[in-house]
Amino acid sequence: MEAGARVYIPVSVAETRISKRYDTIPSGTLYPNADEIQYLQRLVKYKDPAIMVLNKPPRVPVKGNLPVHNSMDALAAAALSYDYDEGPKLVHRLDRESSGLLLMGRTKESVDHLQWLFSDMNKGNSSCKVWNDACQATYRRYWALVIGSPREKEGLICAPLTKVLLNDGKTERVIMAHQSGLEASQKAITEYRVLGPMISGCSWIELRPVTGRKHQLRVHCAEALGTPIVGDYKYGWFVHQRWKQMPRVDIEPASGKPYKLRRPDGLDVQKGSVLSKVPLLHLHCRELVLPNIAKFLKVLDQKSENLHPVVRSKPDLLRFVGSMPSHMKISWNLMSSYLV
Repeated sequence: MEAGARVYIPVSVAETRISKRYDTIPSGTLYPNADEIQYLQRLVKYKDPAIMVLNKPPRVPVKGNLPVHNSMDALAAAALSYDYDEGPKLVHRLDRESSGLLLMGRTKESVDHLQWLFSDMNKGNSSCKVWNDACQATYRRYWALVIGSPREKEGLICAPLTKVLLNDGKTERVIMAHQSGLEASQKAITEYRVLGPMISGCSWIELRPVTGRKHQLRVHCAEALGTPIVGDYKYGWFVHQRWKQMPRVDIEPASGKPYKLRRPDGLDVQKGSVLSKVPLLHLHCRELVLPNIAKFLKVLDQKSENLHPVVRSKPDLLRFVGSMPSHMKISWNLMSSYLV
């Protein structure tokens, strides 16, 4: 062939590649339009041959099923394949109402490694020390605004969780398991740290889940600490009612004057912030640290599990920080001058 020559192929060949990408969309999910595709691509914070990291907005479901449209897994499969035949796959989840860093695998090998990484299996059972070290260094940090303030400024919550069905037999709810141990329960561990003083009955805390149970952080905050997350009406409905009816006046230690949570000049109060009548959920996956899967897959011998000498010296880690959604940014700005 000469330079500049054109080759024409049947339309069916191109359609095969496209349909292969869309086959991963759950039944009943709408195909993304051009605007949605551009929006999704703006959410991508990082991608390499093995993984993709997105900053998920609130009120978007992660996993789709028949009644759910435009979930993150479906939209990513349709819009974020880039030069791959298939889109990225979920390896962990975030609640629909929460926001923050969402990790996805781009290949079967990376998905397998990441699913194992986020499972409760022992992360130190590989013969590869560098991989074990990198797995041990993996963590996720969340920021949350809670009603009230924990008694201790930091601590470790070890409270197993169990699931129950409500009266209608359809609604599932996660609760802390009783000490009797009669019902089936799952081990759940969360580290927490208070980020600042309580202002207008609320305080910011940092949460680091050691295990990954459904609604773990929300239940631990509401039941173990007694401080439900702002906007969590499922696990903190009664506390929200008392919080609205009986606003607290908190005293600033330095001056002895009450804290004042007022809107600064020029700051718009978006619907959903702590000043709104119905705040959105204030739970955000802020930080993610994990092994550099792409590099490990490149140098890891799957049979002998020996690493190339160039990466033996220390764990190769990736760190990501995701910005908060607008309603949480406003709440943060209102209280940031008092944070330590």
